[in-house]
Parts: sequence; C-alpha cells; structure tokens
Amino acid sequence: MRSPIDVAVAIVLVEHPGMKFESIAQLLGISVSKAYDAVQQLVAVGLVLPEGRRVNRLAFLEFLEHGLRYVFPAKPGNVRRGVPTAHAGPLLAKEFDDGDDVYVWPSPDGSARGRAIEPLVPKARDLPERAPHIYETLSLVDALRVGRARERAAALSELRQRFGVQQTAIAL
Repeated sequence: MRSPIDVAVAIVLVEHPGMKFESIAQLLGISVSKAYDAVQQLVAVGLVLPEGRRVNRLAFLEFLEHGLRYVFPAKPGNVRRGVPTAHAGPLLAKEFDDGDDVYVWPSPDGSARGRAIEPLVPKARDLPERAPHIYETLSLVDALRVGRARERAAALSELRQRFGVQQTAIAL
C-alpha cells in the first residue's frame, strides 16, 4: 500500500463491495482519482479482487493486525480538541474508560480533548455525521495503530466480527 487512504477505501469496500469510485470518494471526502488509485493499489497488492471490487477480508485483516502500525504509524501529538478515536472511539470507549489516555482526530468542533493523531483520511473528522459506521471502523483501526495489547485485542475482535472473519488457527 502506498497511502493510508488505501486502508480507508478497503474498509468502505468491505462494507460496500463493488461501490462506484464516485460514491467512495464522496463518502470519504476524497477525489475520485484518489479513490480509483487506491482501488488499483489494493488490487495490485492482492487485497481487493478486481472483479466486483471485493476485499479479500482475511488478507486485509491480517494486514491490519500485523502490518498497519508499521506501514502507517500514528504519532500522538499534543492535547487538542477533536473527534474521539482508537479506544476512545464509539465502540471501545465503554470498555476502556482511560480518562486521560484519549486519542482524537484534530477538529475544532470535536467532542473530546486528547492526544492528536492524524487520521488515515484527511476529512475523517466529518465521518461521524456523514458515515457513522465507517467512523466506527476507522476508530477500531486506529486502536490497532496506537493501542496497547488489550485495546488491540478488543479492536481486532470487533473487526473480525464486522468483517465476518472467524479466528483461524495456523498450522506451523
């Protein structure tokens, strides 16, 4: 993958296989050409099947679990106002009430204060209103980028459920 936008596009395609480039672009707040380029890159690396633009869910989940934080690391910055993400996001916040250990996507209109991390897509801060389900999934992905072992495990479990991928044992 060349761009963090590729990850967000793959998430959209998990939830909406075959979605048109224009719709992907509108949903994520990116250009149509960026949506097209992202899909082409995902096809090139084998995470999306070209026919029907369907995500190889198991391979994508393996990338998220083992590679994401190395390829697109999140570098927490100063405390700012923003949109809660990672374990402070909507799906993990009740499980991990860490008070001061909050991560946010910077936004003057955000509902929380926490350490700022750059989202995978530039206009992610608008997703809670525009595409709540994509927001939830991207916040789980951020938990894989910045979370500790417990937070990563909880996020991975939720992502497996969302993607319809069962835990598999790998024979060595």
